[in-house]
Amino acid sequence: QVQLVESGGGLVQAGNSLRLSCAASGGSLSSYTMGWVRQPPGMERQFVAAISRSGTNTFYRDSVKGRFTVSRDDAENTVYLQMNSLKPEDTAIYYCAADSGFGSPYSVLAYDYWGQGTQVTVSS
Repeated sequence: QVQLVESGGGLVQAGNSLRLSCAASGGSLSSYTMGWVRQPPGMERQFVAAISRSGTNTFYRDSVKGRFTVSRDDAENTVYLQMNSLKPEDTAIYYCAADSGFGSPYSVLAYDYWGQGTQVTVSS
C-alpha cells in the first residue's frame, strides 16, 4: 500500500509562489494517477490538479489554470505542484492523493490513498 507524504506548505503573501512535494513509499507512483486536492477553511475538499500515469495528461480546476503546474518524477517517486501567483482564496490544506483505478481525475472520490496534508496560507 502506497504511503504519501506532502511537504512545502507555508505562509506566503499574495502573488508569491510555493512548490509542494509529495513523496511516496511502499509503491511506485507510476502505477497511479496522482492528484492534488485542497480543503479550504469551512469547505469540502475540492479537486485542484492531477497528472496521468504516463505524465502525458494533466488536469486542472479552472481557477488555477495558468498559475499551477503539476508534474511527476517517477525516478524520485515524487509528485510536485508548482503554485505561482498565489491568491488568498488558495488558502487551504493541500492533500496529495493516488488513484489506483481509472476514475475521473477530477473526482475527489476516485482517489484511494491520501497524504496527511500540508497547510498553505496566502495573505493579502
